[in-house]
Amino acid sequence: MKPSLRFFLAGFLLLILQTGLCYGIKWIALSKTPLALALNQTQHCKQLEGLVVSQVQLCRSNLELMQTIVQAAREVIKTCRKTFSDMRWNCSSIELAPNYLLDLERGTRESAFVYALSAAAISHTIARACTTGDLPGCSCGPIPDAPMKMKKSGSQANKLMHLHNSEVGRQVLKASLEMKCKCHGVSGSCSIKTCWKGLQELRDIALDLKTKYLSATKVVHRPMGTRKYLVPKDIDIRPVKETELIYLQSSPDFCMKNEKVGSHGTQDRQCNKTSNGSDSCDLMCCGRGYNPYMDKVVERCHCKYHWCCYVTCKKCERTVERYVCK
Repeated sequence: MKPSLRFFLAGFLLLILQTGLCYGIKWIALSKTPLALALNQTQHCKQLEGLVVSQVQLCRSNLELMQTIVQAAREVIKTCRKTFSDMRWNCSSIELAPNYLLDLERGTRESAFVYALSAAAISHTIARACTTGDLPGCSCGPIPDAPMKMKKSGSQANKLMHLHNSEVGRQVLKASLEMKCKCHGVSGSCSIKTCWKGLQELRDIALDLKTKYLSATKVVHRPMGTRKYLVPKDIDIRPVKETELIYLQSSPDFCMKNEKVGSHGTQDRQCNKTSNGSDSCDLMCCGRGYNPYMDKVVERCHCKYHWCCYVTCKKCERTVERYVCK
């Protein structure tokens, strides 16, 4: 990746973290950018929702990257919703960007996940765009990122938390590099093998971050010597691990709708009657019970393989029973 792309990425991440308590994920509102907006003129930057003044300036000087950043915002929303579709908190409030509820405005474990996923998604999407040739001027080479610093305004504890969780997201992305190989030779003899390091899909990275979300550590901003640090609240004082997600504020149980605490509730959410996991009707419905309904499903059926090269199928309709929370 050429230096200007690296420094844009570092600069963008820096600015989204130091412009307010929840501005750090307001850029996800870029997902609402109209597909018809070409983003090839500097005046287009003012039409983008969720950007503060400093980010608009970055947009103007890096127009070639903005479609990729917009795509990253869309990937964050899609991936977050899918990853938490089986949980009481199903990441639905992320679609309210840039006007979030308290589940993402405060220093909750939910905001910890979204910050980590957002940081990973930006890097992931730019890297993919480089490898597919969608971004001109990308090249290999270890160009160091700009150092992350913070302004003194706002909540220091929240900014430290967001910086930490964003770094966790990037580290999980970095750790996802895996060796991929392709064989060359007569009749697949693999006399020559080409290998390269490739990134996992963002959905796999999100699942790793979900595991960290479930085991996230609650921290407090505590004086240690002449400075304050984030340290685990309920454990003997120790440094926060670089690999763990951290949060400052406890979350509601998300059972009942209460916008004051950022809870949409689980009424009318679909549940799984036979599951023992988080999507079970008992857990999803918080003991309130559930209602059955019948749903028609269209599936491929009676498929036949035709020599040599194609398959034909019919469409069959069947009725299945589903359940939603009371």
